[in-house]
Amino acid sequence: MLMKKWAVIIMAAGKGKRMRSDLVKVLHPLLGKMMLSYTVELCLEELQPEKVVVIVGHQARKIRDAFPDRRITFVEQQEQLGTGHAVAVTESVLGTFAGTILILSGDTPLITAQTLLEMVQYHQGQGAALTLLTVYREDPIGYGRVIRGAAGTVHRVVEEQDASKREREITEVNTGIYCVEAPFLYQALGTVRSDNAQGEYYLPDIIASARRKKKKVKSFPVADPLEVMGINTRAELAVAEQLLADRVRQQVMTEGVTMQDPASVYIEPSCRIEKDTIIYPNCYLRGKTVIGEGCRIGPQAEISDSRIGDRVQVKFCTMITDSWIDDDAVVGPFSHLRPDSHLGKGAKIGNFVEVKKSRIGPGTKANHLSYIGDAEIGAEVNIGAGTITCNYDGQHKHRTVIEDKVFVGSNTALVAPLTIGAGAVIAAGSTVTKDVPPYALAVGRTRQKSLKKWVVKREKRNKGRQG
Repeated sequence: MLMKKWAVIIMAAGKGKRMRSDLVKVLHPLLGKMMLSYTVELCLEELQPEKVVVIVGHQARKIRDAFPDRRITFVEQQEQLGTGHAVAVTESVLGTFAGTILILSGDTPLITAQTLLEMVQYHQGQGAALTLLTVYREDPIGYGRVIRGAAGTVHRVVEEQDASKREREITEVNTGIYCVEAPFLYQALGTVRSDNAQGEYYLPDIIASARRKKKKVKSFPVADPLEVMGINTRAELAVAEQLLADRVRQQVMTEGVTMQDPASVYIEPSCRIEKDTIIYPNCYLRGKTVIGEGCRIGPQAEISDSRIGDRVQVKFCTMITDSWIDDDAVVGPFSHLRPDSHLGKGAKIGNFVEVKKSRIGPGTKANHLSYIGDAEIGAEVNIGAGTITCNYDGQHKHRTVIEDKVFVGSNTALVAPLTIGAGAVIAAGSTVTKDVPPYALAVGRTRQKSLKKWVVKREKRNKGRQG
């Protein structure tokens, strides 16, 4: 248990030049969320400190707008003069805070709550003024090296640009994550100077202040270097996404979901999947999608921000967006449910059928080659192949209502606004422009004509022209 109050500072002011982007680094998408979201959500939902302060600089307004949660306090670093300077600007909101401050970076989305809570507990239990989170890396290039004294105590951190050849051979590196006692932090920052290769105020330089004042400096090692991986390039972004995706897949499988080829399945962390569902290869589950028990998803299905009931089958090459599917329904193969579509229990949407902003009643079937848009369709309706709801007149969308147990024949055009009463039958090949009463037969096609020997006469005419 934590012994005293604590706060969190998240550094998110840098542009991220190596990303080579017009978008500030911490807003880049990572497995369906902004990079900074991982650190912010970890703090707000899992760590739950007394206060969360985010330091912004480049594109500060965009970052503020992206995180409207009132539990976040923003401070702006108008000039990016180093990590020490960044933390110093938080004194305006934490200068009177008397507890522990945990300092994080907005570009380390793989760090876990367990590691951070253990670090804070260790720091407070040791009575330290400053604790560094460190890690050993086989390739430490780019990281500040941890310099220790003969007794193993931390003496300083030297940035690579300022390190000697011997110091660069050290494999223990600083992760940029710290626990610091607040009164000491702001006092020590006042002593930091910028006489280094970068001309910046380095946050690790507060170690020297702690040693001068004979305050306790500790280190807390993390075993897995990937957990504290910083993202500075597009390649590192891709690596982080794969690592996060694997965490999600492992958690989903632990909860009772089967995947035939886990590495080919993309699941964003905001999705929820219930037990005994099978996900086939090359599926993409995005946003706030919820999938019930005993479903069969894919292969090659994409589902975004949708709610899927129990025992639903989503077949090959199907796309579902912002829709609701009730239990025992079947969708696909080659189907497309666009936003605001709702399939009732046991409904079937089949080959090359597109549904948009429509409610499909229980047991209703549209098995092939149809478009259903802006429609309200009742229970146990048969939609024949090639049926189209003509919902758009070039300026406005209009609604089609089809009541229960209607039979719509193949190759039918239903011109909205239109209501078809319960139990009615629409003859194949009809164009229906007027409401149809219940239990009526609607035929909207011209009478067929057969002109005898028309082909023979045409051929004679053609030969005459050629002669």
